[in-house]
Amino acid sequence: MHEYQSLKVEQQGAIAHVMINRPAKANAMDEAFWSEMVQVFDWIDQTDSIRVAVVSGAGKHFSAGIDLAMLAGAASGLGRDIGRNAERIRRNILRLQRAFNAIDECCKPVIAAVHGYCIGGAIDLISACDMRYATEDAYFSIKEIDMGMAADVGTLQRLPHLIGDGMMREMAYTGRVMYGEEAARLGLVNRVYADHDALIAGVMEIAAQIAAKSPLAIRGTKEMIRYSRDHSVADGLNYIATWNAAMLQSEDLKLAVAAHMSRKPAEFAD
Repeated sequence: MHEYQSLKVEQQGAIAHVMINRPAKANAMDEAFWSEMVQVFDWIDQTDSIRVAVVSGAGKHFSAGIDLAMLAGAASGLGRDIGRNAERIRRNILRLQRAFNAIDECCKPVIAAVHGYCIGGAIDLISACDMRYATEDAYFSIKEIDMGMAADVGTLQRLPHLIGDGMMREMAYTGRVMYGEEAARLGLVNRVYADHDALIAGVMEIAAQIAAKSPLAIRGTKEMIRYSRDHSVADGLNYIATWNAAMLQSEDLKLAVAAHMSRKPAEFAD
């Protein structure tokens, strides 16, 4: 397994467990984090033996968001020309966005397991995941507003599809804290667990259920959900018809039907 500076990555059977691994810094997202996330999710996307990914945080917190030292460093590198500064900042923001686009665009489902702080950039991260689960004491905040900026790596684009528009705006405009139970009530997380151990065990169980399904069917399902989020119903229906024209000829369909008839679990190829 490749060694990373800011992440710890383990493959447990068909599940890739990606841990943000800077516990002494509340898993703040440093320079290495942004490039390593792209590398890791490219590897997950390309590795057939991996069927699901889980993202969690090492230590007491999921993540306190972008490392403020990194932000300060970016500001200190600016010159005198406004146009060139703007171009440089824009290019950097687009580079950071790629870290979470890699999660959104990954063909495998990605599950976030959140405990402790989930602040600022961490909300951008979980917004790009397929599902989110949390501990009761998980602490969610769109903190960018208190830094004097608008969130710019995915929260404002993806979160409105996950929770109600009014509540998303309340969080974005006030930066207020939301805990696990409220997050579950609003649909930001699917379920809350009493503590971190129960959270990881519960999420791994859900990941294992997904990993047991046809990987082709899971891939098609994620692709359709993603596509339909950004297109009309008619576009989505046309796309699934074309997609399934090929996919319904897969061996997985015959295996699944036979397993259903015999009441035995199917074993699908990677």
